[in-house]
Amino acid sequence: MTPIEDIQARADNRRIAIDKVGIKDILHPVRVQDKSVGEQRTVARFAMYVNLPHDFKGTHMSRFVEILNSHDREISIASFPAMLREMLDRLEAESGYIDMRFPYFIEKAAPVSGVRSLLDYQVGFIGEIDAAGCRTKVQVVVPVTSLCPCSKEISERGAHNQRSHVTVTVAIDSFIWVEDLIALVETEASSPIYGLLKRPDEKYVTEYAYDHPKFVEDMVRDVAARLDAEARISAYTVESENFESIHNHSAYALIERDKATTGCRD
Repeated sequence: MTPIEDIQARADNRRIAIDKVGIKDILHPVRVQDKSVGEQRTVARFAMYVNLPHDFKGTHMSRFVEILNSHDREISIASFPAMLREMLDRLEAESGYIDMRFPYFIEKAAPVSGVRSLLDYQVGFIGEIDAAGCRTKVQVVVPVTSLCPCSKEISERGAHNQRSHVTVTVAIDSFIWVEDLIALVETEASSPIYGLLKRPDEKYVTEYAYDHPKFVEDMVRDVAARLDAEARISAYTVESENFESIHNHSAYALIERDKATTGCRD
């Protein structure tokens, strides 16, 4: 058989390095660890990149897919370092990046009736590798209820509330359950959100939110205080976006901390 030339292996004379090149938006079935039942099957959307030196014309895109398929669908934050090192080796690169995002389902019991239902959360595993080493992060997007303290204070009847998305991205020193991160956020909301509520449950969560009003600033500060106290977390970003019910815009706040450099760790 006549050999087929690998065009990507040709030299490039423009002398412009590329920071990230690879594949994006590829779906792949995965199994992730589940605190209550051991594992959960879901579908993740991946982005996989490496750097490209200035004298390389292109990278080998098919190798990213081969690496993804070689892990037999068992991919976790713990397996990211091995995948990242494999990327560098097979693609002859100096730095690499993997971003994996997927829906994660937790069964929750309603607060009064106890009726059980599934609620979905968006979860991300993020890994980077370069000469400085390998770094991994976990991200959760947690939908919650927030109730406005000002509205409660000035109104004779009721207070406006809204659904909020609290996004927490953490760098971890040791394993942490996705469920633990989600519970940490929900504890600091005006009220958690549930997939299914009966009338007694609806009464309960309405009154609970009224008794726990939170500005968007309160939300990120209270979650940040909990993250500061969590020894397994070395750095974090916490964001809250409140989808306002009486305005045509969102309220937003963000706190970002590296605990190693801000004196938050003993």
